[in-house]
Amino acid sequence: MLGATANALELRSAAFAGQAAIPGVYTCTGENISPPLSWTGVPATAESLVLTLTDPDAPAGTWVHWLLYNLPPRLPGLPEKLTKLPPDSGSGRNSWGVTGYGGPCPPSGTHRYIFRLFALDRRLDFSRPPGAEQLRRAMRGHILDRAELLGRYRK
Repeated sequence: MLGATANALELRSAAFAGQAAIPGVYTCTGENISPPLSWTGVPATAESLVLTLTDPDAPAGTWVHWLLYNLPPRLPGLPEKLTKLPPDSGSGRNSWGVTGYGGPCPPSGTHRYIFRLFALDRRLDFSRPPGAEQLRRAMRGHILDRAELLGRYRK
């Protein structure tokens, strides 16, 4: 349901440029803290934002590192080392089966890590933390715009 203003949404980090290496502090070999993220161009009609972090190069298929939903649409970004979500926001279950951030941790080689931000025309309602597939289904037909930031990491 991308509208006429699709791709106005932009996602970036002060810690690394798109396509560049993610600094070790944000990974399993460092402090394993979330990087600072900022965004612009959120559609005026957005009711919530969803942020995901995935590794499409994981040996067993796409590995989910982070799922956040119902972020306020007027929020300009997230600080480094996010420890507290904005009110009424939620965190989904990552591939480790827990909520919260799990930094890049490839078993071998260089992997791509994709942060995706989605602007939705509604808030999402879950009785418990959703997994990636449940989140995808709930978003279907409600995405106003999306942006991504790709970083790379090798142990």
